[in-house]
Amino acid sequence: MGIRDKVQSKVAKAFNSKLSDAVFPFTGSYVTEGDYDPVTEQSNQVTHTYTGRGVLGQYDIKRIDGVNILSGDIKLTALQNEVSEPPKVDHIITTTDLVTHTSQSYKVINVGSDPAEATYSVQLRRA
Repeated sequence: MGIRDKVQSKVAKAFNSKLSDAVFPFTGSYVTEGDYDPVTEQSNQVTHTYTGRGVLGQYDIKRIDGVNILSGDIKLTALQNEVSEPPKVDHIITTTDLVTHTSQSYKVINVGSDPAEATYSVQLRRA
C-alpha cells in the first residue's frame, strides 16, 4: 500500500466517523459545446456532471486578502478517489450552504492537490 492509498484510507475512515457531521455530498457541472449543425451554423451545449463528497470550511481570516481569497470564499476538501471527475476552474459545485444548510451553487476559483495526490483542495465562491 503506497502513501496515496494510505492517506485516502485514513481520510475516508475519518469522513465516515469523526468528520461525518462535517461531510457533505456535492455535484459538479460544466458545459461544453456539443454537435455542430452546419445548416444552422450552431452547436448545442452539453452539460456534464460529476459527484463526490467532502468537508467544507471557512478560510482563516489571515488568509483573506480581498484579491485571491475573498471574505465569502469557502474551501472544499475531497478525496480524489471519491470524486467521479476532477473539479476544474470555472466549474460549478452545488452543495450545502454552511450557514443556511440549503442547496447553494459555487464557482470553482482554484483547485489544488496534496503532495500524495490523495485529496483535492477546492476554493469555492458563490456563483
